[in-house]
Amino acid sequence: MKGIHLFRNLLVMASLILWALPVLGQSCPSLLAPLNGAVDVPVDQTISWEPVPEIPGYRIILGTSPGGSEILEQSVGSATSYTPTFGLPENTQIYVTIVLDFLFEGGTDIFCSGQTFRTAAVTTPPPCISLSFPNDGATDVSIFSSLLWSYAVSATGYDLRVGTSPGASDIFSGDVGNTLSFNPPGEFPPSSTIFVELQPYNDIGSAVGPCTATSFTTGIAQTLPSCTSMISPVDGSSNVTLTPLLEWAPVANADGYRVTIGDSPFNANVLDNVSFTTNSTFVIDFLPNKVFFIKIVPYNSAGEAIGCGQETFSTLLGCGPYYDPNLDDFVSYSPEIDFPELVSFCQNESPFVISTDDTADGYRWYQTFDYGPDVLISETNEVSLLEEGSYRYEAYNYIDQLGTTIECLSSQEFDVVSSEFAIIDGLIAQDAAAGLELTVLVSGIGDYEFAIDGSSGPYQDSNTFSGLPIGAYTIYIRDKNGCGIVEERFSPDIRPEGFPPFFTPNGDGINDYWQFVPPLGVTEINLDGIMIFDRIGNLMAQIDPLSQGWDGTFNGRPLPATTYWFKAMIGDKKPLVGFFTLKR
Repeated sequence: MKGIHLFRNLLVMASLILWALPVLGQSCPSLLAPLNGAVDVPVDQTISWEPVPEIPGYRIILGTSPGGSEILEQSVGSATSYTPTFGLPENTQIYVTIVLDFLFEGGTDIFCSGQTFRTAAVTTPPPCISLSFPNDGATDVSIFSSLLWSYAVSATGYDLRVGTSPGASDIFSGDVGNTLSFNPPGEFPPSSTIFVELQPYNDIGSAVGPCTATSFTTGIAQTLPSCTSMISPVDGSSNVTLTPLLEWAPVANADGYRVTIGDSPFNANVLDNVSFTTNSTFVIDFLPNKVFFIKIVPYNSAGEAIGCGQETFSTLLGCGPYYDPNLDDFVSYSPEIDFPELVSFCQNESPFVISTDDTADGYRWYQTFDYGPDVLISETNEVSLLEEGSYRYEAYNYIDQLGTTIECLSSQEFDVVSSEFAIIDGLIAQDAAAGLELTVLVSGIGDYEFAIDGSSGPYQDSNTFSGLPIGAYTIYIRDKNGCGIVEERFSPDIRPEGFPPFFTPNGDGINDYWQFVPPLGVTEINLDGIMIFDRIGNLMAQIDPLSQGWDGTFNGRPLPATTYWFKAMIGDKKPLVGFFTLKR
């Protein structure tokens, strides 16, 4: 197995193991609310869609044109609904794209677009709202706090006034735009009562008011804790055990740590903001072959550390691949297999038996179908095939891990095609300026290649050999799928006697038809028929030797001036084959 030296590649390999199969059969979900094509949709509408099995996460994209994203693009994890944080623009045709999100697992995202709805027009100002944090009347609020509020339906912005007395703006006053939070310029003054007035507005006007002010009291001056980082496992670790001790660097002024762990950047399905007063914890029974995302936020009475990011580690156990630092390479418990994507057999060899030399604990062979279940046809290292089609070969090893026997599998999809020996139909010999040109005519279902005067080649795909001296030659035709080689020796005449080298079907009454002309002294014609072909072997005409001949047309339409070849049938004898030229 080739070495891979980047951790990113390790994540991709694990992700492909987990998600390659689910991606193949996914279908796009339909909107549930609002329905595709809906009109007069409220600007505070929650958008929901059908769940799709085996999807690790979704993204929702909204735009004003098909595939556009100028309104929003948001990852929502495994949720199948989303309420736009800032509402939707009024009286707007909105185009929805639901993304089946495999990218963070190393897979390929599936973009499901083509659904749309139109929002209603807004005719009234937005309502008044209050702060959601701090609550009105709250005490001992951290001086590092931000102000938070909920979306006021139809609002497109907010006027904010913050001061240390009712109606005052000594801390801040102004339009904060279409946002739902405010970080004050600096810290709030400690041990002080803070008054906040929040006035939503839209194109119709401001909220009918003035809106009621909110007040809260700050606590004493303190220092926020800083962020921490993982000690064990360190960020980016692989081969982490399934029940690890998680340990992170202690922070001096932290009262505790809030820990969130999930198997995607959006999930918290292992730990969800759980508080710990120490800087370590055991987590039992992580799933194998998974990448986990962990975020640790220290906190104290002043608040939480700001700007702490996610770190990752992976439990690439099970079948592997594992990174071995001693080898600087990846190793796997799955068997290494060497099997082609295309297998061919000769029609006279059915049933066709194929086998593998791969070393494994067991084998399976399936015939696969576009519709209907796959059919198991062998459980040994060989299989008998009776027909063309699509198949899958599997080899597997058994390993014992954590008291459980695991099957580690490798597989290869392959197609089976049939072939046969070539049938030599004849030879066209042409005396060209550069020498003799020979074109061998063959039939059969195989894929053939050609050589001259040597069964070992060199072989070529073209059935024409040029620049040859006049003489006898042996032509070899080999089936590329392994059915074998046929050969025939030719002593070519440039053109059989009695067949004109050219004709000119221009209606002048001279050489307007091409036909066999018996040599002088020959009174009996023994030809059964003559077939005329273009240069690539398409049948253009079939004429009786006693008829007027061929007029250079096909289905009533004149054919171009070029070289054509003929095959003249003579009872049970070998046909006469040659060429002639149509001139215009």
